[in-house]
Amino acid sequence: MEGLELTAFQIISAVGAARSSYIEAIQMAKAGEFKGAEAALKEGEEFFVEGHHAHTGLLEKEAQEGQGSTVSLLIVHAEDQLMSAEAFKTIAAEFIEVYKRMSESASEEMEKIA
Repeated sequence: MEGLELTAFQIISAVGAARSSYIEAIQMAKAGEFKGAEAALKEGEEFFVEGHHAHTGLLEKEAQEGQGSTVSLLIVHAEDQLMSAEAFKTIAAEFIEVYKRMSESASEEMEKIA
C-alpha cells in the first residue's frame, strides 16, 4: 500500500471511530447518562484529532514537496468522512445540551408537583 493510500485509510479509520463515539454520546445523553455522554464526546474528539493530523500531514507534504496534488477517489472519500465526523461532533454537542435541558426541566416540574 502506497503512502498516500495508507494515510487516507488512517484518516477514514480515525474519523470513523470519532463519528461512532459522537453517536454513542448522543445515545447516552438520550438515556440521561450525561457523564458518559461527555466522556464519549471527548473520546470522539481524540479520534478526530488523530484523523485531522493525518490530513494536515498530507497538506503539509503537498505544500513542501508538491506531492499529493493527484486527486484520488480515496482521498476525496477520506476528506468527506473527515467533514462528516466534524458535523457529527457539532450535532452531538447540541443534542447533549438539549437532553440536559430537558432533564433539568423535567426535574424542576417534578419538584413543583412534590
